[in-house]
Amino acid sequence: MVSVIDLWLPILLSTVAVFLVSFLLHMVLKYHNTDVKKLPAEAEVLAVIRRGNPPPGGYVLPHATMETMNSPEFVAKRSAGPVALMTVLPGGPPTMKRELIGWFIYALVVSIFAAYVTGRALGAGPADYLDAFRFAGTTAFLGYGMAQVQESIWWGRSWTVTMKNLFDALVYALVTAGIFGSLWPGGSA
Repeated sequence: MVSVIDLWLPILLSTVAVFLVSFLLHMVLKYHNTDVKKLPAEAEVLAVIRRGNPPPGGYVLPHATMETMNSPEFVAKRSAGPVALMTVLPGGPPTMKRELIGWFIYALVVSIFAAYVTGRALGAGPADYLDAFRFAGTTAFLGYGMAQVQESIWWGRSWTVTMKNLFDALVYALVTAGIFGSLWPGGSA
């Protein structure tokens, strides 16, 4: 088994590479610009939300519990529509600092898991580039991508957005796989 500690360089380099590639995908290619839309009557909706002053968190409209989900009142509200899922964030000037730090840490965690699974799968001794590529890439794809599908199944996210996110996950996985394959201890290309 190759330990995670022995793989510190591919872990670090793949984390930084994924972070930079994600910047290119979002800021240069900009195909995610259409992922969300502007709500008609945005000002009026914002005014109503401000009046309610909800704390940050996730909300569903109309809301029901398991006990009230089949009540005639809830069924009528749901049938009348619209149905909305909403995340409320704290107000303030736009900043990406917290999100970028979180994204970097997330990429680091995915790379650590890729190192762990690949190290366990390949065991001690040299390994081929493609063997390291395959295990690290599969693990990274699972880490970056598969939870995206649940967002469309359970929360109504557009399947187009989910497919774009899965494409991103594939790119991140290929970058991670290439770095692990190239830097695998004792590996051969």
